Amino acid sequence: MTRGLASLTSAQADWTGLRATVAGIGVAGFAAADALLAVGADVTVIDSGAGDRQAERASVLEVLGAEVRLGSPESAPDDCDVYVVSPGISPLSPVVVSALQRRIPVWGELELAWRLRSSADPAPWLAVTGTNGKTTTTLMLDSILRAAGLRSAAAGNVGDSLVDAVRREDLQVIAVEVSATQMPFAPSLSPESAACLNLAPDHVDFFGSFEEYARNKALVYRGCHVAAIYNADDPSTEQMVREADVVEGCRAIGFTLGVPAVSMLGLVDDALVDRAFVPERATSAQELATVGDVPNSSPANVANALAAAGLARAHGVPAAAVRDGLRSFSPAPHRIARVAEVGGVAFVDDSKATNTHAAETSLKSFDPVVWIAGGQAKGQSFDELVATVAGRLRGVVLLGADRDVIAQALARFAPDVPVTQVQRQDAEAMGEVVAAAVRLAVPGDTVLLAPGCASWDMFRDYGHRGDAFAAAVRALA
Repeated sequence: MTRGLASLTSAQADWTGLRATVAGIGVAGFAAADALLAVGADVTVIDSGAGDRQAERASVLEVLGAEVRLGSPESAPDDCDVYVVSPGISPLSPVVVSALQRRIPVWGELELAWRLRSSADPAPWLAVTGTNGKTTTTLMLDSILRAAGLRSAAAGNVGDSLVDAVRREDLQVIAVEVSATQMPFAPSLSPESAACLNLAPDHVDFFGSFEEYARNKALVYRGCHVAAIYNADDPSTEQMVREADVVEGCRAIGFTLGVPAVSMLGLVDDALVDRAFVPERATSAQELATVGDVPNSSPANVANALAAAGLARAHGVPAAAVRDGLRSFSPAPHRIARVAEVGGVAFVDDSKATNTHAAETSLKSFDPVVWIAGGQAKGQSFDELVATVAGRLRGVVLLGADRDVIAQALARFAPDVPVTQVQRQDAEAMGEVVAAAVRLAVPGDTVLLAPGCASWDMFRDYGHRGDAFAAAVRALA
């Protein structure tokens, strides 16, 4: 290919002859390869795995015209024009570093999806990120948009593949969940509006430092041209907006669990109100919904609802649609979901709590609690979390590869709390975990799965982990 990549800004551009290497044949990689083939690129897919699932996807892509190399190192060949990497590949990984050293452009899933939008009136993106709550907020936003009669989809890190979503011709707007791991290598991204819900340590192992993780989170605001929405109760997100390279005219809009100032959304008594997108915002506010309209109306979920409402209102959605969308919203599974009550003990699945910030939010909802924790700690410290919630803990059951990290924090900051460690490290261990929790619990307690860790050491994903917990509880019942 003799020309550069600058002209490849829509699905209608001339992609013929582009030599693209796609790293990984998972959901994101398969969608990327399929989309690139559809626009005429020459595609090579590389995956270090060679299992049945990879082979099945490989056979489909080969029929479509791709070259697939299974069981090969995920490295871009020298004759590659662009290297497309999946969200799970760290920017510090040797395969990415090698490509950059050889001056091969690297695109992430967001960059490819942005460049594959239609040239004719593409659906705008409303982007949601944050250490916690982004899936719930994105799904709330999608529900609100649909309640307003818009053809919307939730995509990105939740729902549909974003690459698949931008290829749909029926969508009027896309609610995009964005993980920090998707932000590297997306320089063209320019969402209509974006929100960062909160910031706490996570993915330190992926980025090498908390500072680098935070920097990538902040990139969600880059190129925003209608509203940059921040959490007024989390100063780090407001600072992100202050420093963001937004399009001139983009408004900074806050949300708070307190009474909102001008250009904010917040709470007045039990009402969610808007003082940002109303004509008389200096002197009045528009009621959008009540706290009772928010499913599982914990403070964290109310904050999520306010952020979703802010993005929707920035897009011109009427107030009534915010209320109707929240009322019809169904929370995604494994997020503070009550599984059963057995012998006076409640069992709650919050397997989605994959970092300490999320686990703390969950633990603060129950007292007393038998806490089930552990997995892959991702470089996090558990000292502050344990010190904060120690008074709520009846006992702790630990599992997974990094359980000793949590055990040491408990020894330092909650030495009187009984701790059981389950040694077995496969999905079948959850039966032992639940049995150990039952031995620690008394009637009136809550047994809470809020691991504070990733699940990949023992489970396919956090959903598999939550399902295993629920199955073990049901077997107990």
